Amino acid sequence: MRDQSSAFIPSAETLLDVAALRADTPGCASVVHFNNAGAGLLARPVLRTMLDQLELEANIGGYEAAAAREKEVAGFYTAIAELIGARPENIAFAGSATHAYSKALSAIPFERGDVILTTRNDFISNQIAFISLRDRFGVEVVHAPDHPDGTGVDVEAMAALMRKLRPRLVAVTHVPTNSGLVQPVAEIGAHCREQSLIYLVDACQSVGQYPIDVEAIGCDLLTATCRKFLRGPRGSGFLYVSDRILREGYEPLFIDMYGARWTAPDRYRPVETAARFEEWEFPYATLLGSAAAARYALEVGLEPVAKRTPALGALLRDRLAGVKGVRLLDRGPEPAALVTFAIEGWEPRPFKRAMDDRKINSALSLREFAVFDFGDKDVEWCLRLSPHYYNTEEEVEVVAAAVAELAAR
Repeated sequence: MRDQSSAFIPSAETLLDVAALRADTPGCASVVHFNNAGAGLLARPVLRTMLDQLELEANIGGYEAAAAREKEVAGFYTAIAELIGARPENIAFAGSATHAYSKALSAIPFERGDVILTTRNDFISNQIAFISLRDRFGVEVVHAPDHPDGTGVDVEAMAALMRKLRPRLVAVTHVPTNSGLVQPVAEIGAHCREQSLIYLVDACQSVGQYPIDVEAIGCDLLTATCRKFLRGPRGSGFLYVSDRILREGYEPLFIDMYGARWTAPDRYRPVETAARFEEWEFPYATLLGSAAAARYALEVGLEPVAKRTPALGALLRDRLAGVKGVRLLDRGPEPAALVTFAIEGWEPRPFKRAMDDRKINSALSLREFAVFDFGDKDVEWCLRLSPHYYNTEEEVEVVAAAVAELAAR
């Protein structure tokens, strides 16, 4: 997908050539993009792949264009599988992380009295889904307590709840959207495996920011978007489904002609792979763009990205720590590159507009996005800044200076 010029310095350490990466990212010329936890800037190969597919559809027809790119479509599953340490057969495309998460939840035949064990830091849409399951099916939702040291969920307390409650599902968000907290998902996974519990991980903010290995995590199901740190297009995500879940016959509540075969007037048979969680209709340009984004991330290298991206977040926290009127809200020993803070004297939308006016992209988090966490921190809203590997130290200084200027007002 890429042209002959490489954006990367070849070396044993796989050092990042930030200038070349920025040249490969058209948006860097227009804005200081610190909203990668919302949607990362597209790289040229991703944009070019999507435009090529749309042009092909316009010229020869949608069905025909999909058939012509059959090999490239299959490449989506190969690239995502390589990204998270899985096999292509265990990957399903989804329209978003929430779409993938809903599909996963729908595959579990919850009954009254079943327990969902989760954390106080799970993503808002996940929490709402749990409440909906409680209200509709009588499922009990239990939130494991946080550890007093601020490192996220108390793993030992959560393990004790597993043994006591035998939950139908254990669900954890790896990196919550409302702070830089990184949850110990592999430690939790070890307890789930020990007790043969179904384990669902939301990796929306960690895929593309950190190396992910589903075997090391020990999850049965994992969901993510492609638009955030993976730098893919909006309207795309994926679901990882373990061999165990496929083997034991779990399937989405509403399965269609793509995920199943109609074998008799009153019977159907799910396909053997994670494709049972997909629908027949695909946005092929989006899927191919997501595949290009995954390959791009693999080419850049997740190890150097996992060093540089959180380091830029740490530098930004360091600069903001000395600004009067700013209170940093992130927790954990090694926070991710989601920098959140409250600021005195401002309402949320005027402050966001002031940052926009300076061509600094950011995101608001409101109390309703994280009722437990923001209640504990006693804040109604915060601003979230999320740099990525193609951002620069100079941009960190620009952003910190802008916040200091606005705080001084």
